[in-house]
Amino acid sequence: MNNKKGCKIGMCGTVSCGKTTLVNELKKLPQFSNYKFVTERSKYLRDLGIPLNIDSTINGQIVFAAERASELLVENIITDRTIIDVQAFTMLAESITEEQKKDFTKLTSHLIEQYDYIFYISPDEVPIEDNGVRTIDPEYRELIDINIRQIIGQNMDKIQNFLHISGTIDERVKMVLHFLKM
Repeated sequence: MNNKKGCKIGMCGTVSCGKTTLVNELKKLPQFSNYKFVTERSKYLRDLGIPLNIDSTINGQIVFAAERASELLVENIITDRTIIDVQAFTMLAESITEEQKKDFTKLTSHLIEQYDYIFYISPDEVPIEDNGVRTIDPEYRELIDINIRQIIGQNMDKIQNFLHISGTIDERVKMVLHFLKM
């Protein structure tokens, strides 16, 4: 992996699948000492009064999308969310109309190709943890996961490098390092 040009790495996956845990583990490694790490933005945005999960609004999702877009302006970044996650949550928000969902997806899809690496984090065998922000509804978690996998499938031609990650946190870290050739 050539860090001189800048590398944008995004983790995507449903709620409570281990994205933030993985990013925090990568942050500890010397191979990533020149990276910026972005995690846990949902807490910050919730505290600003932005509704989350099925209660989200189109304005709230635009804020989330703007954050993802701003992250893509940073050289050498690892983030625990991607625009794919934002799109998946938008699709399940009850107050957002079908037309708004379609327009939002069309507007934000071009951001997918700006990630150098997208890692899909499997929720398999990961219990839902209540962090006080995300929903702990297993059905909603599954629906988000289904949406994320569908969005990935529909956009594989835009994804530069993709890997499906599962296993323990140590196995996940090793998979990332191997895939990035670090």
